[in-house]
Amino acid sequence: MSIDMKMAWRNIWRNPRRTLLTVLAIAFACVLLIFMLSFQFGSYATMINSSVRIHTGHLQIQARGYLQNRKIQWVVPDPEAVGRMLDRIPAVKAYTLRANAFALVSSAERTYGVMVTGIDPDREARVSTLVHTIQQGSYLSDQPAGDGMPGALIGRLLARNLKVTVGDELTLLGQGRDGSVAATVLKVRGIFASGQDAMDRSTIQMPLKAFQSVFSMAGAVHEVVVMGRNLADVPDIKAAIARKLPAIPGDPPLVVLDWTQLMPGLQQAIHMDLISGAVFYLILIMVVAFSILNTFLMSILERTHEFGIMMAMGAKPGRLTRLVLAESVSMTLVGILTGVVTGCLVTGYFMVHGLDLGASSEILRQFGIPSLFYPRLTPLTATAGPAAVFVITLLAALYPALRIRRLQPVEAIGHA
Repeated sequence: MSIDMKMAWRNIWRNPRRTLLTVLAIAFACVLLIFMLSFQFGSYATMINSSVRIHTGHLQIQARGYLQNRKIQWVVPDPEAVGRMLDRIPAVKAYTLRANAFALVSSAERTYGVMVTGIDPDREARVSTLVHTIQQGSYLSDQPAGDGMPGALIGRLLARNLKVTVGDELTLLGQGRDGSVAATVLKVRGIFASGQDAMDRSTIQMPLKAFQSVFSMAGAVHEVVVMGRNLADVPDIKAAIARKLPAIPGDPPLVVLDWTQLMPGLQQAIHMDLISGAVFYLILIMVVAFSILNTFLMSILERTHEFGIMMAMGAKPGRLTRLVLAESVSMTLVGILTGVVTGCLVTGYFMVHGLDLGASSEILRQFGIPSLFYPRLTPLTATAGPAAVFVITLLAALYPALRIRRLQPVEAIGHA
């Protein structure tokens, strides 16, 4: 260790109370930044997984243009071939088939336009959490009721608007894929509350086989919904599907879309939250920077006489500047190392045990969202905050350090 570093280390402990308060401020900022960034990223993963499991899935295979213009004629004509392809991709956890059509649905009192979705009940339960949001009645079955009518799941807002409950009958009227009239009578099996008002207000689900028969689908579907084992696997799954998809015929051709394309609003909400979080983190870092600035300004004012004597003995202003900067770096590094270790330990604990949101947990569970949130500690979340603290505090220490260059030995020695 050089003589300058030894002097710097000795000097920062000349006033241990002030040094400890400054180090603790830096450490606290690092702990807060590590935990909050990890919690933010972990909550995004939870939000994404919860949203995609309610409806869209991580990815969907559909006809090109179907997402923007939901024409009933734009289909996946051979869903079984798509299924065989997906079975050969290890990262795919599950998939299901869906078909959609716009129709009028009537109860005894009212009529509304809705989106009717045909689902495979068994496969859908492995992909979607909608089965866990049923508030009244039961889940769908491929088997019709005793009276031969297909069952239906409807959103709670639609049920309220239609003034129906479990066991009531609904009349469905639409247009089939071949232009024929699609009409049937459904019996309400269950009422769900997904937490997405647009879906709860305008969606009816019925068994896929019954849907294909009513709407003359000839075995085709509109969406093959795919769930990966992990959110991080989505880009690899998408690339694997994109390579194999051209071999499966479709008119229009089939394409694969990931959750960012299926739910652009969610991605925009995450970006907005990141920006607001960055503003909060910047304010926190600036508070720490002013703390460092105040500490070193006071230190230099107190030691002006000392600096004057050292300059009179031949010490160059540049060496004194380097000495003060070495003190700043040493103090900052001690605080950052303390904060990183503590922050990783605190975040690691909640990564294992989760963070319960208290009174909000029961509300979240009703909408299929886990009651425990798990921070996501990564190299980025563990280093981004401390790195920003280090840069800002170093810049804050430059001003008091550069003041030394303007000192005159005679005036500094006479400084009381």
